[in-house]
Amino acid sequence: MTTLPLKISETVGGGYDEYWNCEKRYRVLKGGKASKKSTTTALNFIYRLMRYSGSNLLVVRQVMNTHRDSTFAQLKWAQEKLGVSHLWQNTVSPMEMTYTPTGQKILFRGFDDVLKLASTTVSTGYLNFVWVEEAFEIAREEDFDKLDLSVPRGDIPDNLYKQTTLTFNPWNSEHWLKKRFFDKASSDTATFSTNYLCNEFLDDTDRAVFERLKRSNRRKYEVAGLGNWGISEGLVFENWSVGEINTDIQDSYKWKNFFGLDYGYTNDPTAFIAFKVNPVDKKIYIYDEFYKVRMLNCDIASEIKKRGFSKERIRADCAEPKSNDDLRRLGIARIVPSVKGRDSILNGISKICEYEITVNPKCVNTVKELSSYIYSDSNKENGRPLPKDCDNHLMDALRYAFEDVKYFRPEKEKENRKLPPKFIGGEDFNGGWNL
Repeated sequence: MTTLPLKISETVGGGYDEYWNCEKRYRVLKGGKASKKSTTTALNFIYRLMRYSGSNLLVVRQVMNTHRDSTFAQLKWAQEKLGVSHLWQNTVSPMEMTYTPTGQKILFRGFDDVLKLASTTVSTGYLNFVWVEEAFEIAREEDFDKLDLSVPRGDIPDNLYKQTTLTFNPWNSEHWLKKRFFDKASSDTATFSTNYLCNEFLDDTDRAVFERLKRSNRRKYEVAGLGNWGISEGLVFENWSVGEINTDIQDSYKWKNFFGLDYGYTNDPTAFIAFKVNPVDKKIYIYDEFYKVRMLNCDIASEIKKRGFSKERIRADCAEPKSNDDLRRLGIARIVPSVKGRDSILNGISKICEYEITVNPKCVNTVKELSSYIYSDSNKENGRPLPKDCDNHLMDALRYAFEDVKYFRPEKEKENRKLPPKFIGGEDFNGGWNL
């Protein structure tokens, strides 16, 4: 092992001793924001690979292209923080990190390419460490099982050990992660919970953010602040889950795409949502989003075009007519204003509540909003409680776009899907085709 120039304890801080030294087969960490869970894990793996010659690491997220700004950046930061970046070679094409004294690797994969994930190997040493970051994004336990059966695998020398680490925010207590790892004790599993209170590197302004959240949205504070499991009771939308739906099936005529946009800028993010609706079976499938602050209208138009939605009808906030006009000028021609009026919020919510909602795992911000979108105790309309007006930008965009569902007629769509014309001959011949 190369000697590290810093004291690890001073770099990592407190609250993670047991987690840092854990060697059990599964090391599972749930935590709130600013709890040091991802940065500590990144530091831990750089330290481990340099300590254990022959070890290699596979880093996994649901979507491969999310690594660059998350795990890859965190592990690169960890190298610099430990003062060993000169010993590592980092490339983005292919995305990997190499410990140059020994050739040990850190590889990056996504569950969106299962075949490549299952066939991952290394040329030097053993692929004995796995880090599943944002494990809450993995909707199906079966997908995790495929990874678990493939990596880590094989015999390893006595000086090494196999371990899969999972880190995530616990947005929903119904997730398979809770049932598998937290609800029952297992000798091969160690579970940990952490939050911002153990992060001594935060300053007073950072802590003030959580104190405001504690007052304004207790439910979100419980998850994002304290790292506790989110619960479903009292949510505006309760009938939802994370997963994927195949809508390219024989009854695809039942499904139609809808798109919503809520504007933001400095403090509030611009929120775009794309979803399919099946009004026959009462199902909604949310499959795409973007969610970002400080987006100019040109940025919004560019993002919509990049995702292939520029020719779609998009319901956007009617309170921003200038922005709507600007997007039309920028090539998003079918922008239409949302419909607002008496009881529009509650009526829109009421209609959506009739449906079962499935959210694609990559729509992480939609999951977060669904998990914390609750009714206000004080804000009412005609005696009925309204949802809290915070952390609801995607929910507003969803409601805007859902206004168009009432115009969708699946039975007419089915009628319009005519069979190809039939070729005939003989007495009925009229040029070959019976039109």
